[in-house]
Amino acid sequence: MTEPVQHFYESQRLRLSYWAWGHEDAQPLILLHGGRDHARSWDELAEAFAEDHYVVAPDLRGHGESAWSPGSEYTTSQYAVDLLTLVERFDQPVRVICHSFGGQVTFLAAGTYPERFASIVAIEGRVPGLFEEPQAMTPERFRKYVEQRLSLETRRVRRYADLESATQRVEEMNPRLSPEQARHIAVHAVRGDGDELIWKFDNWSRPGVRRDEFTLAEMRGFVDAIACPVLYLIGGEAGVMRGMKGWVEGLAGVRPVVVEGAGHWVHHDQPERVIALAREHFGAGTDNSPPTTNH
Repeated sequence: MTEPVQHFYESQRLRLSYWAWGHEDAQPLILLHGGRDHARSWDELAEAFAEDHYVVAPDLRGHGESAWSPGSEYTTSQYAVDLLTLVERFDQPVRVICHSFGGQVTFLAAGTYPERFASIVAIEGRVPGLFEEPQAMTPERFRKYVEQRLSLETRRVRRYADLESATQRVEEMNPRLSPEQARHIAVHAVRGDGDELIWKFDNWSRPGVRRDEFTLAEMRGFVDAIACPVLYLIGGEAGVMRGMKGWVEGLAGVRPVVVEGAGHWVHHDQPERVIALAREHFGAGTDNSPPTTNH
């Protein structure tokens, strides 16, 4: 594989990292990872699109090589501003392939500035409140929130004696990965801490600690405001995320496709299928007319 070039940019006083493949004059394609992940997990897809795109894969704040948020405060809005700051670097609308929480961030950004987005492929894109609408804040609920955050002060960071141990943990999280895939993900997911290795992501950026400020109904408004076509890929064996299909089917301009033989990390489990579907989607134009096939 061709090694990408690392760049940095500033967003909300943070120094954030992104990796780039291809020629800067080509159509920009942003690859946005999910929570507790990193930009280099996109390497296989980045290589596939680098011939005809300028591929850019950022590390979200608190992840990979990007800075951690001061005060350990992470919100969905902050991530969306970071993405929009990156998008502003290009003089044309961008294409995006996003995964999990990266999908939620992309929906917010593209619904707010639809003119800056040319096409979106959302892989298991997360939406808050899908199964339970957020409840009103009460003293009791806020007490639980405070206790949860305070508990992180004494939480023990997972430590690994060597890269093989970290790779084994990656394989446990997704048994479908090949040994080569798991090792590649682990190599870029850990950093040295004394004689041991620890994960690069900030524990305060975890779901449940990270704040989602938007309800399901509010998110529908953002997705409805997206002007470009959206392909929504769902892992056939992803479990609870299968519930997204019914919600997505009711959205104009959004095409849901179930990818069999894949779990939540569809792009790792079925990379060739994802690449083919994304190429078909990008080649379909910039209107919201429905595609001719669903599988």
